[in-house]
This record gives sequence, C-alpha cells and structure tokens, in this order.
Amino acid sequence: MPDSAPEASAVPGGPVLPRVMAIETSCDETAVAIVAGGSVLASEIASQVQLHQPYGGVVPEVASRSHLTQLKPLIGRAVEAAGIGLEQIDIFAATSGPGLATSLMLGVSTAKGLALGFGKPYIAVNHLEGHLLSPFFGTGREAEPCIGLIVSGGHTLLVKVEGVGNYKLLGRTRDDAAGEAFDKAGKLLKLPYPAGPHIDRLAVGGSRDRFDFPRSMIHSGDFNFSFSGLKTSLRYLLPKLEGESIHDICASFQEAIVDVLVRKTLDAAKSERLRIIAVSGGVSCNTRLRERFRQACDESGIELLLADPRLCTDNAAMIAHVAARRFRSGEFSALDVDIDPNLALV
Repeated sequence: MPDSAPEASAVPGGPVLPRVMAIETSCDETAVAIVAGGSVLASEIASQVQLHQPYGGVVPEVASRSHLTQLKPLIGRAVEAAGIGLEQIDIFAATSGPGLATSLMLGVSTAKGLALGFGKPYIAVNHLEGHLLSPFFGTGREAEPCIGLIVSGGHTLLVKVEGVGNYKLLGRTRDDAAGEAFDKAGKLLKLPYPAGPHIDRLAVGGSRDRFDFPRSMIHSGDFNFSFSGLKTSLRYLLPKLEGESIHDICASFQEAIVDVLVRKTLDAAKSERLRIIAVSGGVSCNTRLRERFRQACDESGIELLLADPRLCTDNAAMIAHVAARRFRSGEFSALDVDIDPNLALV
C-alpha cells in the first residue's frame, strides 16, 4: 500500500474528490457503494429481511452466509453502474464495527483484499459515525457543530458534534434501543419483522392518546433513554384489550417513543447552546418522528438536518462519505487493523 494518498479526481479550483468504494456488512444488509465527493455513483444493497423474518430477528450465521454470496455480484453491479473500473477507485473502505463479528469480517476482508490488490489505501469506518454524519451527505457542507441523534434497531445515542472525528457522547439508552422497542412490540402484536415500518403505517389514523404508555426518563435531568419499560407496559396491557383498534395501539405506542426522542434531543440542543440538530439511523425514517422533529425545531428556531431516507437504514454510501473525509485529512488504516464488534463512537 502506498505511503501517500494517490491522485484523485478534482474540480479545478475546488477540493479533491476521491472515488471511494465502501462495503457495509455490519448486520443483515449487504451494501456496496461508489461515491465521489457529494455524488453517489452507485449504491447497491441486498436486503436479508425475508431470510430473517421466520426467526423474528437477525440470525448471525444466516447473515454471514448471505454476505458471502452477495458481495461479489454487488461489487460487479456497483462498478457497472458507476461506469468505472476497480483500478480507478482511489480508496477502499469498509465498516469495521460495531456489528456482528462474522458479518464485519467478510466486508473488511473483501475491502482489504481490493486495497492490497490495486495498491490503494484502506480506511476502516465506524458504522455509527457513518450514521452520525449522513445528514450532511450531499449538502455540500462539512459536519458543523450540532446535536446528533442516532436512532436505530441497535442504538439510541445523543452526540455533541464539533466536527468530523470530534464527538462527545451526551446520552444513550440504558436498555433497549428505540428500534428494538418497535421490533419487540411487533412480536407482541404479531407483526412481521422488522416491525417499525408496520407500526408506522398502522399508526396512521390511530389515536395517539388512546393509551397512556410510559415516557421513561423523559424528566430524568440527563440525556439517557430507556425503552424496556414501554415494551413491558404493552405486554401487560394487551390481554386487557379485547376489541381495541390496533391502529390506536400502534399510534399510542409510537407517540411514546417519539415524545422521548424529540424532548431529549431538543433539551440537549438547548443545554449545549447549539442551533442544529442532525437525526439519522433506521428509525429516523419513521414519518411521525420526522413530523414531530420538524414541528419542534421550527418552534425553537433550530435547523433540522434529516438524513435522506436512502441513507437512514444501513448502506455503504454513508461509509464512503466518512472515508472520503478521512482521505482528505490523510487518515488511512493499516491492513492489520482488526474488526471490533463492540466499537464505540467515542
């Protein structure tokens, strides 16, 4: 691997725009993307939802087997869609953690092999940083001081962002992540996995105040979260709900999660005296969450940045976006850097 960065595409008088191929295999989505600057030249994703639905959750062995069969054809499709050859890629990147160990290993090994074979740099990317910076992708703006909320199936984090690579953890879930709470509620309601999108759709037209679900830690005075009690409340309530509308149940349950997420995030922005909130992660696709954040930020005079829905769920474009920033600051990864299934953001 070369000691210095290779030549990359550039706009006359503008910044260097490296061509990045990134691989994302942290959990149950196999994704490959090619990005140059703020443009996505190719983004290929193979979903495993149908493979895991019979189990009601992600099975690590099933996930890794699917990654193994999907990676090569996805890389081929990405190169074809981008209209460039692999030899024209400036950087190869992959998610190195957090995630499932066997899944991470496949993506990282593939990216390292390509970097070694073509004599290009390799950059290991934190999956959470990919989510955190995704609201800035395509805006033409670098990461600015803001409050970042990452809300997904496995994570619920509030982060103070000072700039790329400069983060302070303000709060996190003490138990279930918000997306995990949606999925566990879905099991109780006998909804398909993943349950979040189904609850979102069923909540439309339902009464948001029909059931008084708990808003755990909403007045805790800190920026941590807890959603396990909400799930337990639903479990004990369901046997008493003969003839009740599932639309009302879903709307009330969803509103409890949204209330906490919005309140804590706005409180963090006010506490840190920041005027930008950036929301990302799979749960940020939730239509009610987006609506409530828009309303709350408008009322508070805070700028809201929401990741494009295509960048909310696991994808490789967000990984490429982070790798491009690392490239520009000369931060490369050694080929002997290992995966870390428990990799922390800060």
